[in-house]
Amino acid sequence: MSDRGAHIRRLETIAAIGHAVVSCRACPRLVEWRERVATDKRAAFREEDYWGRPVPGFGDPAARLVIVGLAPAAHGANRTGRMFSGDRSGDWLFRALYRAGFASQPEATDRADGLELRDAFVTAAVRCAPPANRPNPAERESCRPFLERELQLLSGARVLVALGGFSFAQVLRIWRGAGGGVPRPAPGFGHGVEVELCGSGGGLPALALIGSYHPSQQNTFTGTLTEPMFDAIWTRAREVLGSC
Repeated sequence: MSDRGAHIRRLETIAAIGHAVVSCRACPRLVEWRERVATDKRAAFREEDYWGRPVPGFGDPAARLVIVGLAPAAHGANRTGRMFSGDRSGDWLFRALYRAGFASQPEATDRADGLELRDAFVTAAVRCAPPANRPNPAERESCRPFLERELQLLSGARVLVALGGFSFAQVLRIWRGAGGGVPRPAPGFGHGVEVELCGSGGGLPALALIGSYHPSQQNTFTGTLTEPMFDAIWTRAREVLGSC
């Protein structure tokens, strides 16, 4: 483990992880991009102050449901400073979480909008907005200790919903790397695919990993992901939590 990874592993609270995330400058390409986007703003947001930094996870520290996305959107979370807030993917996500009883309201516009998550925590595999929404492998692995430590600290988690194949694969890497039980061969990513992950000596909880198509515009505009399909994921999460 790198010195940086060892340092993150020693952080003892979700809040401490959040502070470490926000101050991170480990990936030069991502630092340059997120800060350039925050200066060269989209016209619709030109009067706003962009966050322009890595984005921490947020939600209930005692959550039984964890949601892992890919990375902040350039003009969404990179602008608002909160995961899935201020963009159309977030509109889909929080409407669905509200319908399922995991969110206090269906809208997520900014950090001061009053949104509270109930028994849920939202985070991402990568914490900086990447160019073209495509982090490279080195950037993915640089962020990995943040997600791994969050999952260790979220010890009450029983269901993890991975939004998209990138996040699904990263969760499996984390479990394998920490010695957690992963079926072999592990199922490939798909909407509604479910995998039982055993706990690890490294502190990862045993939980059900559920794959979901990401609520990106590419998926929602084309009908690859519909609201009934998305609602079915959160209904299944409720079913699993009810059986715990």
